[in-house]
Amino acid sequence: MTKWVYGFGNGKAEGAREMRNLLGGKGANLAEMSNIGLPVPPGFTISTEVCTHYYDNGKQYPAELENQVADGLKAVEKIVGAKFGDETNPLLVSVRSGARVSMPGMMDTVLNLGLNDVTVEGLAEQSGDRRFALDSYRRFIQMYGNVVLGVEHFLFEEKLEDLKDETGAVLDTDLTADHLATLIEHYKDIVREELDQPFPQDPQEQLWGAIGAVFNSWQTPRAITYRRLHDIPEAWGTAVNVQAMVFGNMGADCATGVAFTRDPSTGENIFYGEYLVNAQGEDVVAGIRTPQHLTIAGKQAQGSDLPAMEEVMPDVFQQLCEVRTLLENHYRDMQDIEFTVQKHKLYMLQTRSGKRTSQAAIRIACEMVDEGLIDSKTAVMRVEPQSLDQILHPRLDPDAKRDVISKGLPASPGAASGIIVFSADDAEKRAQNGEKVMLVRIETSPEDIHGMHAAEGILTTRGGMTSHAAVVARGMGRACVAGAGEIRIDYKAATFTVRGTTLKEGDWITIDGSTGEIMKGRVPTVQPELSGDFARIMEWADAHRRMTVRANAETPEDVATARQFGALGIGLCRTEHMFFDGDRILAVREMILAADEEGRRTALAKILPMQRGDFEEIFDIMKGLPVTIRLLDPPLHEFLPREKAEFEEIAADLGVDVDKIQGRAAQLHESNPMLGHRGCRLLNSYPEICEMQARAIFEAAVAVEKKSGEAVLCEVMVPLVSVKKELDLLRAVIDETAKAVAAEQGIAPKYTVGTMIELPRAALRAAEIAESAEFFSFGTNDLTQTTFGLSRDDSANFLTDYERRGILEHDPFQTLDRDGVGELIGIAAVRGREAREGIKLGICGEHGGDPASIAFCEGLGLDYVSCSPFRVPIARLAAAQAAIEAAGR
Repeated sequence: MTKWVYGFGNGKAEGAREMRNLLGGKGANLAEMSNIGLPVPPGFTISTEVCTHYYDNGKQYPAELENQVADGLKAVEKIVGAKFGDETNPLLVSVRSGARVSMPGMMDTVLNLGLNDVTVEGLAEQSGDRRFALDSYRRFIQMYGNVVLGVEHFLFEEKLEDLKDETGAVLDTDLTADHLATLIEHYKDIVREELDQPFPQDPQEQLWGAIGAVFNSWQTPRAITYRRLHDIPEAWGTAVNVQAMVFGNMGADCATGVAFTRDPSTGENIFYGEYLVNAQGEDVVAGIRTPQHLTIAGKQAQGSDLPAMEEVMPDVFQQLCEVRTLLENHYRDMQDIEFTVQKHKLYMLQTRSGKRTSQAAIRIACEMVDEGLIDSKTAVMRVEPQSLDQILHPRLDPDAKRDVISKGLPASPGAASGIIVFSADDAEKRAQNGEKVMLVRIETSPEDIHGMHAAEGILTTRGGMTSHAAVVARGMGRACVAGAGEIRIDYKAATFTVRGTTLKEGDWITIDGSTGEIMKGRVPTVQPELSGDFARIMEWADAHRRMTVRANAETPEDVATARQFGALGIGLCRTEHMFFDGDRILAVREMILAADEEGRRTALAKILPMQRGDFEEIFDIMKGLPVTIRLLDPPLHEFLPREKAEFEEIAADLGVDVDKIQGRAAQLHESNPMLGHRGCRLLNSYPEICEMQARAIFEAAVAVEKKSGEAVLCEVMVPLVSVKKELDLLRAVIDETAKAVAAEQGIAPKYTVGTMIELPRAALRAAEIAESAEFFSFGTNDLTQTTFGLSRDDSANFLTDYERRGILEHDPFQTLDRDGVGELIGIAAVRGREAREGIKLGICGEHGGDPASIAFCEGLGLDYVSCSPFRVPIARLAAAQAAIEAAGR
C-alpha cells in the first residue's frame, strides 16, 4: 500500500529534511525540527504525490488517503489529549500548503479548523476565555469562507470595520466577547446570503474542504504566475500540512511572530523579526496590525515606541535566541522562522531557508565561510545568480537633492523611480507600454504578483518588514518601502496624500528601499561599488567555473563596463551599430546609393578610419583579451529612412535627387528581411564591404600592438553562414586583406576566422563548415527564431498563452529550448569537434546571461558564454554553479 501521509511531533517524525520533494519544504522542515527536539505542535503531512494524483485523476484522491488521514488525526489527538470535533475538548488544526520551494503567500492556509457553534463553547470552557474562543471562531469563518467557500474577503472586512465603528473599537483586540458573538452571526449571514447555504458545521467536511482548497490553490493564477517567474515546474505539486493549533491570541501572555536568524536585507548577523501580542500569525504577515520588534536594538533602529519582545517576554525571547543558534548551526544557512507563544510557552511552526536580497546573500555566504559553517563552494551555490541584478545597477546619488515627502520601513533595498499606479493590472499594462511604474498600494496581496513584477518598485502604507510586499519584493529584487503609515490613498480618486502634498496617478516618485525614504519626482543615480564581499564571491566563482565569460559590446563605454564586471573578452562586437553615428550614416547611405563597385569603395574609404578608430579603442580596453568582431549583419534597407521628410533631408545632405533615394529603398525592400539579403549573403554580393571591415580590424590590431607591445587577439566572425562555400569566399577576402596589412605595416595581425551558427542548416552541416571555421559562436537569438519559425519581435503576444497552457515551459527567447535548439547546438558541437580538433565553441545570444541556459552550455562543454555587460557577473556565478553541479554528478 502506498504511503500518502507522514506524521510528526512529540520529538519524532516519519520524515526528514532530505524528503522535501515528497513532503514539500514546510513538511520536511517540520519533521526535521521534530527530530532535533524543538517544540513543534504535532501534525501530519499529505505528500506532494497526492497533489500529482489529484490532478492526474480528475481531482480524485487516492483510495487509501481517507483512512491514512484519519489515522494521522488519531495520532495527533493522542499527543495533544484532545479530540477533533469533540464538544467539550476539541482539537483544532491548521491546514497549510507546502511546496518543495517557498512560495510565500501564493497558496492557501486555513487556521482554527474544527470550530463550529458547539465546539466553540467547548473551547471557551476549556480555555477559560470566551473572548478568545469567539475570536478564533470569527477568524475561522472569515478565512474558511474566503479560502474554501470563495466568499469575497472584503465582505467580512466591511462587517468587522462597521462593528468597530459602532463600538468605538480602534483595534480588533478592543472588541469584547459579546461584540464577537454578534460579528460571528453577521459572518454566517454573509455566507448564507452569498452561497445560499449555511456555513459548514461538520469538522470532517471542514477538513476535507480545506485540504481540497490547498491542492486547488496550486493552480490559481497567482501561483501559476509565481511559478513562471521563479521557474518552478508545475509537476512538483504541493504537500498539505495538517497541524494541531497553538494559540497566540489567548491573551497578553500569548504572541505570534516571524523572524530571520540574520537581517534578510543587509545580511548583518543580528536577530531580526517582528511579533504581535494576542494575535495569530496571519496578523503579522498580512500587515493588518503594526507589528513590534523582537529586539530592543531593532526597536531603537526603527524609532519605534512599541515594546520589544526582549522586554515583554525576556525568558521566551531567550529560548527563541537558543532556537536561532540551533537552527543556523543545523541547517548551516540563514533561516526564516515562524513561532507562536501560548501561555508563555514557545512553539515552532516553521523554518526554511530565508529569502534574502543579493547583498544579504553575499554577506551571509562570506561570513558563514569565515565562521567555518560552510566552504567557498557552498558559498558560491548560496547566491542566486539572477539576484545580482539588484546590486549591478545604479543607486541614488548621495549628493542629489531629494524632496522627501514621507518615510516607511526599508523593506527591500535598492532605489527606483516610476510613475504612480494604484493597481497591479495598471502596473502591468503601463510597463508593457515601456513606462517605468511604481506600484502604490495600501497593502499587497498574492493577487498583485504580476503588477509587482512589472513595477520598478513597490510602496505600501501598511505592513512590516515581513509582510507580503516585503518578502515578495526581496525575492524579486524590487525596491520596496512598506508600512508608510502617513500616506492616505484614495483609490477612487487615484491619488495619495501625505503631509499636505497630494500626488496623482502618473506623477513621478522615487523610493529608497534601503532607507525607507519616499521622494517626490526623480532622483539621479550613481553606479554601484563592486568590492568587498561581492569581490570575494566573484573570486570564488572564478576559481570554480570552467567556462570563460565574455560580453556582447561594441561601444567603448560598454566594453569598459564589461571589463569592470570581469568579462574575459568580447564575444560579440556588432559592427553595424558603429554605422549609425553622425557622419558615418551619411557615408553608409552614400555606399548604398552607389551605382557600381567604384562608388561603393569611395564611400567605404570614408568609413574605414572611423571603424579603425572604434576597434583601436576596444582593443586598448581589452588589453590582449580576445575580441570577436562580427562583420556586417543587417540588410542595407535598415540604414535608410522610412519617412518622406527624412528622405528629403538625406537627399539634401548627399546632393542627390530624392527620387533616387526612394527608388533605392524600394529596390532594397524585402518581405522577410530576417531571412533575406543580409550577413554573409550581403558580403558575398559586395565583398568590398568585407574587405573594408577586415582592413579596419587588422590595421587597428597592428596599431595597438605597436603601441603596447602586446599582440591583439582578433576573432573575425562571418554571420549567417549556411553553406561552406559562403564562408570560403569571404575567408579568402579576409586572409588576403591580412596579408596586405602585414606587408604594409611590417607586423602580421594575429587573428582567427569563424562563423556564427544561427541557422539549422549550419548546425547540421557543422562538420564541413568547421573545415574553414576556427570557431563557432552560436547565435541563439536567430537560431531560436529559425528553428521555431518564430519572430522574436512579434511572438511575445502569444508566448505567454503558450506558457500558461503548458505548450511551452519557458519563453524560448529567454531560456534556451534544450529539446530543439539545444539539440541542434549539441549536434553542431559534436560535428565541429570531430572535424577540427580544438575548435573554440561559445554562445553569444541573450541566453548567454541566463543561468539555466548557461548550465546547458556547461553540459555541452562549450568554451565560453557571452552576454550583455551588466549580466557578466550573473554569468560568472551561474557558470561556477553549473561547473560545481556537473562535478557533483
